[in-house]
Amino acid sequence: MIAAAPITTDDAAREWLTATFAPTPAQWAALELYAQMLRAASLQQNLVAASTLDTLWARHIADSAQLLCLDVRDGEGLWLDLGSGAGLPGLVAAILSERRVLLVESRGLRCRFLEEVIAATGLSARAAVAAIPLKHVPTQDAATISARAFASLDTLLNLSARFSTASTRWLLPKGRNAVKELALLPASWQKLFHVEHSCTDNESGIIVGTGTAKDWR
Repeated sequence: MIAAAPITTDDAAREWLTATFAPTPAQWAALELYAQMLRAASLQQNLVAASTLDTLWARHIADSAQLLCLDVRDGEGLWLDLGSGAGLPGLVAAILSERRVLLVESRGLRCRFLEEVIAATGLSARAAVAAIPLKHVPTQDAATISARAFASLDTLLNLSARFSTASTRWLLPKGRNAVKELALLPASWQKLFHVEHSCTDNESGIIVGTGTAKDWR
């Protein structure tokens, strides 16, 4: 369920999460611990912008969780999160669903942070970090591919095409450049994607599509 009005406060984010996902006590505890660890780690490395820490639940937790509402795989298959960074949206997806999630991140400090969160939140059975550049990640079919501030759309599709199948769901938050980036794709590919409005910013968009990018390169 995408919110009717933009979610701009942490209280609103918590209310929306409750109404949309009805998190279990264990899931709430994991989200709280993740948020706590993210705030602390962001003081040591640039995981998220300092200006967003006061509204972390709205700007990052809810912003990531909304992608689950746009997924059509109903909990099946691998969720591949590219350039995971602070674990957004991959860790939020792992906490709020039963999905198997692979977080692709090549920067050492961020990889250590992700591994610490996975261990602390009890996600080790379903979430893992590929601490290498994407080009070195073994090819495997991904049911869902997400990327938040990873690369331009054409570059992203070229780099990740080998993981896609005819049923792969692409969930790509692109901020206020979503429409512009989609328009730069070849016409034959534009029809496979559309833009959804973000629940945290009416002017931001999420590029959503289903299909394989293997033939586009």
